[in-house]
Amino acid sequence: MLAVPVSSGLAYAAPAPAPYAVAAAEGSARTPSPSPSAAFPDLDASVAAKLDDAVRKVLKETSVPGVTVGLWAPGKGSYVRSFGVADKTTGAPMDSGLYTRIGSLTKTFTVTALLELVDEGKVGLDDPIGRYVSGVPNGDTITLRRLAGMRSGLFNYSEDPDFYQALTSDPERPFTPQELLDYSFKHPVLFPPGERFDYCNTNLILLGLVVEKAGGTTLGRYIQDHVLDPAGLDRTLFPVGAEFPSPHAHGYTDQTASGKVEDATDWNPSWGWAAGAMISDLEDLRSWAGTLATGTLLTPETQAQRLDFEGTSDPGTGYGLGIFKSNGWIGHNGSLPGYEAVAVYLPEAQATMVIVLNTDILHDGAEPSTLFATAVTEIVTPGHVYALPSATTQTTQGKESAPPSATSPAPADSPEPSGTPSP
Repeated sequence: MLAVPVSSGLAYAAPAPAPYAVAAAEGSARTPSPSPSAAFPDLDASVAAKLDDAVRKVLKETSVPGVTVGLWAPGKGSYVRSFGVADKTTGAPMDSGLYTRIGSLTKTFTVTALLELVDEGKVGLDDPIGRYVSGVPNGDTITLRRLAGMRSGLFNYSEDPDFYQALTSDPERPFTPQELLDYSFKHPVLFPPGERFDYCNTNLILLGLVVEKAGGTTLGRYIQDHVLDPAGLDRTLFPVGAEFPSPHAHGYTDQTASGKVEDATDWNPSWGWAAGAMISDLEDLRSWAGTLATGTLLTPETQAQRLDFEGTSDPGTGYGLGIFKSNGWIGHNGSLPGYEAVAVYLPEAQATMVIVLNTDILHDGAEPSTLFATAVTEIVTPGHVYALPSATTQTTQGKESAPPSATSPAPADSPEPSGTPSP
């Protein structure tokens, strides 16, 4: 929904992390740490077999080359399995230790950086964006809160035809933040600020510039020093250009000039910048999902504002400040040419789910990451099934870039999964 990724060897099942407590929706106190829900199953061999079958079924139906699925819950064990291939040319298997491009999960880091500046008193959520960036349409009335909550009314630069042509004709070229804003600002505003939810990458480019101005350094440096280091994420980075640590999976997309499926591994993610350029791996995303949902880097008051989820067009989905809730699961997803990821946390079970895959090609209008997450949660949390609107019917919750063509990838090989469940 809301959209660019490094090892070989068997997947592993790590012990579940220490329980998190989610900040209260209102007030300054955190809620007591709940006990894992009895409704969340033990991730034993029988559940693992069901999950294996469900993941294989989606893998086959969608022709996704490779996917890794991770589930963890205190007292329930863990499930970490990789299916399919990381490289369609060599047949190298997908693996849980690979770096991956995380697309719009970048938004969670950018907004966390912004909210840290709020806690420091350097910016205010109700400040107008025009105080920090000049030339923004409605810049005197669009607040930082409206930008982070996807209610600005600005045009999404990644839906501009000229942008799409520029990206697909030379996908290794760099883009500057100002170039991205120019693609947006040539269009009229879509609606008055705050009128409705409309997913927009332009908002995050602006917030990235705010972090740079108020933080006194580059966005990547600020996120490294104030978010990644304090959170202990040593396999997550904000790339300067197209660099991509090894080992990583190859990513495949049909968002191309020809409409044919191409290898997008080395495409320059600068076009996503604060909205979608970052790189991480399964274990770091596992850790980050809990940190994000529980607000350990923020004051309780600021985290409560972050988790003030407003409605979207989908009754099961709410959007806060750079974070969403889908039927109880809190976090974000990401999609950009070649890669998709989901990292979410279910507070009542203290459960974490991370899914990473190496294509963004839609299946019957749906993002494959959503299809995997839905299939997994139908088994482990049938009362909290992760679901997002399809990209074809809800473009505001679609990709970072313009809608892809209808070309489908060739069927991928599907070797047996690697990894084992841990009791």
